[in-house]
Amino acid sequence: MDVQMKRGLLDVCVLRAILDKDSYGYQIIKDMKPYVDVSESTLYPILRRLEVAKYLTVYSGEYNGRLRKYYRITPLGVKRIEEFKDEWREIMSIYNFIMKEERDNDQV
Repeated sequence: MDVQMKRGLLDVCVLRAILDKDSYGYQIIKDMKPYVDVSESTLYPILRRLEVAKYLTVYSGEYNGRLRKYYRITPLGVKRIEEFKDEWREIMSIYNFIMKEERDNDQV
């Protein structure tokens, strides 16, 4: 898969992981695991990139006597998910066109 495409997909996956509730790094990895395998070394640069882009905000909260970074999606992040859904429809249309020949051949 193209690196840029994969990067964009992972960005949206991370946003989706925090859409319903604020979360922290390890929990985001656990929530994404059934769908996509992402390591800490991959996740944290994504989180920083999304913060710079204003798709999420970061705050600290205490947990068991230690500070933990929590991530919260912003309205701009929610908008990015919706834009991705529109883009995905277009990608699926292109995919269906490309696969049309295979489907047509299977029916012969």
